[in-house]
Amino acid sequence: MIYRTPQDWLSAPDQRVTFFGMSGLGKTHLARLLRDAGGWFHYSVDYRIGTAYLGEHIADNLKRHAMQVPLLADLLRSDSIYIASNITFGNLAPLSTYLGKPGDPAKGGLAVEEYRRRQALHRQAEIDALLDTPAFIERAREIYGYDRFVCDTGGSICEVVDPSDPRDEVLTALAGSTLLCWIEGDETHAETLKARFDRAPKPMYYRPGILDALWAEHGGATTDPDAFARLGYAALIDARQPRYAAMAANWGVTVRARDAATARDAADVTALVADAIGKAARRA
Repeated sequence: MIYRTPQDWLSAPDQRVTFFGMSGLGKTHLARLLRDAGGWFHYSVDYRIGTAYLGEHIADNLKRHAMQVPLLADLLRSDSIYIASNITFGNLAPLSTYLGKPGDPAKGGLAVEEYRRRQALHRQAEIDALLDTPAFIERAREIYGYDRFVCDTGGSICEVVDPSDPRDEVLTALAGSTLLCWIEGDETHAETLKARFDRAPKPMYYRPGILDALWAEHGGATTDPDAFARLGYAALIDARQPRYAAMAANWGVTVRARDAATARDAADVTALVADAIGKAARRA
């Protein structure tokens, strides 16, 4: 780790941290507290994916749908209108909509072949966006004068790395330039996240093996995309936990989600991270 002791972290003029864990457990909350304090550059991996790497795919998908409306089709052909996503840190809906859900097209689903194609695009985009982290640290310093940096990752980071491989390209890049910090939920958090997802199923990224197994058992041309997403989320939330734990054990530190929820300002966040470094040092 780039900070060996709590004091190393607290006294560093260039504090740099990467938060990871399931969506909904506080990564972005902590990142925003740091950013809002001033002096911190907030790098959102999902925003980078949706703009730099999948932006054209997202826009093209919107245009395909618009071309099905005669009025819009004529305007598009004559360059009379411009269609683009308005993705922001706080609204990543264009990225989620593009990723979609597999299942019956009549119910808003994607054919599984197209869904797999988009999954593969997302996987590479996420890897590329994560590998961009060191360059953005330099960019934040050189252009904006920010020495402090927080990387806000997507929940699927654990699906695109191998935490048991000491040569993993993504984890090596992140751990070499930031402190990796897991926001760890417990069983109560898991049940809360599942209940929240049941109410409003969202698109997800799956490792190919998990997607193939789920689709073989539950998928088909008439599959309800929301029903499949609910099954998939329940499987993912259980499968991701040990991968996150391995990332923290081999590459970083851990902050409990219940503690992250109590943070109210940047001082609280830096204290939480310092405490996590201390606990990791005592276990070593």
